[in-house]
Amino acid sequence: MLGNEVLPAPRSARIRRVSDSEKPARPAKRGAPSTSKRGVRPGRAAREEGATYLVTDLPIDERPRERLLRSNDPTSLSDGEILAILLRVGVEGMNAIALGNHLLETFKGWRGLMDAPMDELRKVRGLGDAKIAQLKAALEVGRRLVAEGSDRPLLNRPEIVAQLLEVEMALLSREEMYVLVLDTKNMMIGPPRVTHRGTVDGITARVADFFRDALRESARAIILAHNHPSGDPEPSPQDIALTREVARAGKLLDIDVLDHVIVGRGRRDGVPVFTSLKQRGIL
Repeated sequence: MLGNEVLPAPRSARIRRVSDSEKPARPAKRGAPSTSKRGVRPGRAAREEGATYLVTDLPIDERPRERLLRSNDPTSLSDGEILAILLRVGVEGMNAIALGNHLLETFKGWRGLMDAPMDELRKVRGLGDAKIAQLKAALEVGRRLVAEGSDRPLLNRPEIVAQLLEVEMALLSREEMYVLVLDTKNMMIGPPRVTHRGTVDGITARVADFFRDALRESARAIILAHNHPSGDPEPSPQDIALTREVARAGKLLDIDVLDHVIVGRGRRDGVPVFTSLKQRGIL
């Protein structure tokens, strides 16, 4: 019987002092910044070096979506910022704004993006099928909006014709011929009709095609319009010869050819660059 005698602890059970290096790590306080690599938000220096790929890493007054909502003015945003709103996020080392600018530079602007094949867009790092579909759908909305136009505009000046077709033609990589059908008051009947599609160098056209819709609508006048992908609206000898041939056919059908407007690229004095063959005295 041992009674109240205290026995010494076995050697293996003796208590030893634990060094600081062996102590388990304390859980991080709630709200404290994480030191792990995953989930770290880049700081200001990283943003300045272009390492960030989230628009939300930018100061709030520099984020395109917030700027648009605050100003209610989409025209205040750059092309890259408009694209950033559609893209939402970028890729590592390139935020959505930088990615938008990269796309515009790679494909030579909005028109190039509109015409770019799906396979070419898929080669861009960070562009999957979902983003490509969003981009194509947004560009198509713009094209349809322009094509819809206003209700029966009065086409009594060539600059109105150029403004009506400016955006639609800016997206074209080849020549396209339009016919605008008018009533007796020079109000447009229906949307502009595409009668012929050509190449970057010209159009081969049948004169009868220019009057098909006008005859169907019992119209009394038409206006011809087409684009020059080069951006220079100066009429070619073929343009002049075709215009005169269509005008002669119109007289036989009692349908006036009021003008032939050639739309170039860009603007001058706030008006699309164009040439009116009527103003040139050709009609």
